Amino acid sequence: MFLPEGNKRTLEADEERVVGLPKGFVREASLAYRGPHPATINRPQDHFSFPIEVGEIGPVDPLFAGEHQYPFLCQTEESYLGQPLVDNREGVGIPIYAVDELGAKTTKRIGYSKDCSLPTRIQYRYNRKGSEKFYPLEQANQDINQIEVNGKLRDFVVRIETGTINRFIYVIITLRGDDDIIEKADLTNWNRVLVYQFNGGIGVGFNQGEIKVRRLLRHRYEQLAKGYAVVYSTGNETDNHYNIWLQEDTALRVKKQFEHAYAKPDYTVGIGGSGGGLQQYLLAQNRPGLLDAAIPQYSYPDMVTQTTYALDCDPLEYYFDITDSQNSLWDRWENRSKIEGLSAKSMDDPPFAFAYRLAKLLQGRWPSAPTGSSECSQAWRGPAQIVQNPHFSVKLFRYKKPVYRKTHWSHWEDVKSVYGASDDGFARSTWDNVGVQYGLSALKDNQISIASFLDINKKIGGWRRPQQMRKARFWFIDGRTDMLDFSLWSQHNLNLRQKGEAPALRTQGDVAAIEAAYRSGMVFLGKIDIPVIDIRHYLDGQLDMHHSFASLATRQRIIGFDGDASDHAIWVAHKDYDVTARAFDAMHQWMKRRAANADSGLAIDDVEDTCFDAKGGVIASGDGVWDGQWNHKTNGACSKRYPPFKTSRQVAGEDVKGLVLKCELQSVELAISNGVYGPVDMHAYKRQVEVLFPDGVCDYSKPGVGFPRGLFNKPILWVHNADMNDADMNRAEKANAAKEKVVADESTMAMIRRDEKLSEN
Repeated sequence: MFLPEGNKRTLEADEERVVGLPKGFVREASLAYRGPHPATINRPQDHFSFPIEVGEIGPVDPLFAGEHQYPFLCQTEESYLGQPLVDNREGVGIPIYAVDELGAKTTKRIGYSKDCSLPTRIQYRYNRKGSEKFYPLEQANQDINQIEVNGKLRDFVVRIETGTINRFIYVIITLRGDDDIIEKADLTNWNRVLVYQFNGGIGVGFNQGEIKVRRLLRHRYEQLAKGYAVVYSTGNETDNHYNIWLQEDTALRVKKQFEHAYAKPDYTVGIGGSGGGLQQYLLAQNRPGLLDAAIPQYSYPDMVTQTTYALDCDPLEYYFDITDSQNSLWDRWENRSKIEGLSAKSMDDPPFAFAYRLAKLLQGRWPSAPTGSSECSQAWRGPAQIVQNPHFSVKLFRYKKPVYRKTHWSHWEDVKSVYGASDDGFARSTWDNVGVQYGLSALKDNQISIASFLDINKKIGGWRRPQQMRKARFWFIDGRTDMLDFSLWSQHNLNLRQKGEAPALRTQGDVAAIEAAYRSGMVFLGKIDIPVIDIRHYLDGQLDMHHSFASLATRQRIIGFDGDASDHAIWVAHKDYDVTARAFDAMHQWMKRRAANADSGLAIDDVEDTCFDAKGGVIASGDGVWDGQWNHKTNGACSKRYPPFKTSRQVAGEDVKGLVLKCELQSVELAISNGVYGPVDMHAYKRQVEVLFPDGVCDYSKPGVGFPRGLFNKPILWVHNADMNDADMNRAEKANAAKEKVVADESTMAMIRRDEKLSEN
């Protein structure tokens, strides 16, 4: 039933590849989503009969998340679950082979699998004494670890259920009870709490995802030992896709399988880092009731607004390294933070020094060694190609060339059902930098000269449209051996050309796609009503992409939406101390207090903002410990110990919320009169700035272009932080009684999701 994990075989030839696409596969134009926000829509009734019994197949078609995405790479063998079931003989998907009497695959093809289904199955594993590893129960030899459950010592044995739901692999893990059998779980040792594991990564769809049961058992070891049940699906791992509708659709059904096959939990708590954290925020916003509590780790508010500043990195680094390389200011890498916002530091032996020197040599420049590194250069170069280049996928070898070449690979393509596609079949993109004045805060603070400010904004340019992009030159995993093709900055996909006084061309985001991002729930707007402990290590000094200010951005969005963030605690620890188990314990007590006080109207002793040292000692805790520049207050104790950085768009004038995908513009003359440039007198440079920004510069005191009103039948407080004082924060208006939710039956929901009907909404 399960392949031995220690003997994972290598996939070869056509076995690992998607060899064919469905008949009639074409890339077509489609409209961007214009329906109601998912938080206002009741989901259709699920007619699939849960539970999925052992040996049965889970649902293949999503409940409401739209049509299937193809190609779709099956990864059941990599997950030690054997081949998926045959579902066609037309050559669509991956080939499936007959097996011999010992279960080994032969060379005889018996069909193909495009949807990667598996029958539900059960196995048991035990925790071996002296380790945190789990092994098949049949291998036990008087070496089963024991744990205390309900005051009694019990064998640490877990029941593991696997199967497929919505084409993704799901897992349910519970402590085995004394009367546990394959057909029926004994829940005696369960503490009545369900943990939903969400995972991160940067994926662009088109694959099932690989499940790693051993890693899941290791990460949730302490919770399993305390009686928590754990569920997970590869559909809730952003390394596989970022479609929040499909993530919700899948999570709802995985939870439903647990409730029908096991029991309803007292509460469900989310856990997971990076993309696994942002899923929790978005699902709590879009589908109240799915999660009752959340512990996001290393989280961002969402993926879409993260791309806004992350995709500034390559253009800015190219400017520092090549365009303005004669300027010694950038040799001290801390000065780059003054423009990029993200952390940077000088060092003697920075990462990727060889690649940096090679890239400069290929530019016809002296291959001098870099004198430092930054979050931009160290963390975002590779992911930038994955996110936006339609001609590149890190899994390119898993698809036959005709399949690979017919597919567009990017975040925008992955969620094309939301963003829509243009007439040539390329997905629309939200990324925009028109009117963005890079380095504005540095200019106001006298950290760069006016000449430097003007030069950056003249030469920075932007990204080419997806239709104009060429294959990635940063990654060398596609078999190329010509190093002359290598590019560290992807400048071949940047708009860098200038003519006379005219600046390099900026990038226009698609307004329909931008509006769709807000409407569809792809952007976290601050709507959340469950307890949250947002935890992370402080990694800013390591130039890690999981920067601490992301928690502050989330906090400010919550305050902006509801005027209150008392149910949102931020915990940051030294990188040598893992605060996860502590967060679970604190959340469990928090939920018990909420349940006890649910009908009493008494105040609840909430979990507080806290920072921890390397040994887990509390540095500071309570209100105000994270105060700082982001909320225009004196630095609190935690902000002093673990100082947050900012984004390039904050340096350009946006506030910490980072909700603007495309800014409203104001004339240069109006910007000068409104004091946008602070103490710097720009009157003498007005004409030069107007040449650089012929349509005007960003006015961040206004909501962004494409930001729809009344998404939740209540106004979202949009006060620019620079104009907001403490009283404004506390008096943030609450909405009147919410109007009736939009009730959608299955047919209505289907109409909303179909592109040809969107324009009618």
